[in-house]
Amino acid sequence: MSKQKKFILQENEIPTQWYNIQADMVNKPLPLLNPKTKQPVTVEDLAHIFNLECSKQELDTQHAWIDIPEPVREMYTYYRATPLVRAYALEKALDTPAHIYFKNESVNPLGSHKINSALAQCYYCKQEGTTNVTTETGAGQWGAALSYAAKIFGLEAAVYQVKISMQQKPYRSSIMRTFGATVEGSPSMSTRAGKDIITRDPHHQGSLGTAISEAIELATTTPHCKYTLGSVLNHVSLHQTVIGLEAEKQMAMAGEYPDKVIACFGGGSNFSGLAFPFMRHNLLDGKQTEFIAAEPSSCPKLTRGKFEYDFGDEAGYTPLLPMYTLGHDFKPANIHAGGLRYHGAGTIISQLVKDKLMHGVDIPQLEAFDAGLLFSRTEGIIPAPESCHAIASTIREAKKCKESGEAKVLLFSLSGHGLIDMTAYESYLSGDLRNYTISDEDIAQSLQNVPQVPMK
Repeated sequence: MSKQKKFILQENEIPTQWYNIQADMVNKPLPLLNPKTKQPVTVEDLAHIFNLECSKQELDTQHAWIDIPEPVREMYTYYRATPLVRAYALEKALDTPAHIYFKNESVNPLGSHKINSALAQCYYCKQEGTTNVTTETGAGQWGAALSYAAKIFGLEAAVYQVKISMQQKPYRSSIMRTFGATVEGSPSMSTRAGKDIITRDPHHQGSLGTAISEAIELATTTPHCKYTLGSVLNHVSLHQTVIGLEAEKQMAMAGEYPDKVIACFGGGSNFSGLAFPFMRHNLLDGKQTEFIAAEPSSCPKLTRGKFEYDFGDEAGYTPLLPMYTLGHDFKPANIHAGGLRYHGAGTIISQLVKDKLMHGVDIPQLEAFDAGLLFSRTEGIIPAPESCHAIASTIREAKKCKESGEAKVLLFSLSGHGLIDMTAYESYLSGDLRNYTISDEDIAQSLQNVPQVPMK
């Protein structure tokens, strides 16, 4: 009998609740602060920017389980549950005793995990009478997901896409427009924040920090408009836990439990989604699973950033977030993993790293694409450049197993496919990509403008 490759759940097994890890953390994340008063933000403060329900979820440290609204869960059935896959061919290529599994979030029509939160946020916005939503996007996975979800729930969407990513991945802009969204390259001349950034640096190629500033400005100056976010904040991580909750059931079907859980890391949405449901067993049941967040070496906030209160955007429109940061005006290198070019880590992730419950690893760009090519040629799926970082980290761990002879169980998230990232692969195959390094002096310089707020 052949070995089982895929582990599939039925639609009635899709989770009915999201998991809120904040309720089970011994050390809760430090509070978000109002930048003017330096006092903890309230639900009402957040609701000026976000919808009310997401604002409540953001600050909820009491309830471990949050019901998924039925209309959202109904939309989940369009593409969930996603498969858990045993990577036999990759194992063979690496000649490793490790058992490698991946949760395949690339199979949905939007191509990535981002739709899990986009549907929830747009549903809540519609429920409270919002007519328009704004957001930022890097590589465009989140912008595509938000544009689709907005159309599903009858909302108008405006997306600010990082300018360099817009140039590198023009088809994702086309996808957003196909779903009815308007798309602007950021920084743009359409907002005060964008104009200020361009005035300071006319050749600014954009960052997630600039795009967030523009999207928030539009949301706060437009009637019946709310800002939506694809990563970093707690409510986004919450919505993504459908990934790990499904993976738990599927790992049980496979008769195994992960020794290591690995995902790429930009702001934390896909890492949180896979890791948090398994991490609760470390927190509550004494499990010893290792959690590894794979970030680009050109944007190393977890491994080389500083734990400080900082803004989530370049213009300083967001609350102050307690997080590992490289500085809110950090200008990341123009790597092709556009979704990982963010200067900071979410508050939950930052606290978990601080408490040594997980850790980050740096992946150089060429190593990431080497890993993506091997995965493509063995498992037959071209991964997004972001996901290549998780694959590279998994390959590192599999090689350690080969050296030690241990048959450890490795689980990683394939957060999206790379079929709209082929210009990146073409550059890699042509030998035109290179690694980017950041000096300690560069990081120190970018941290100089971080607000001086005591960490209590």
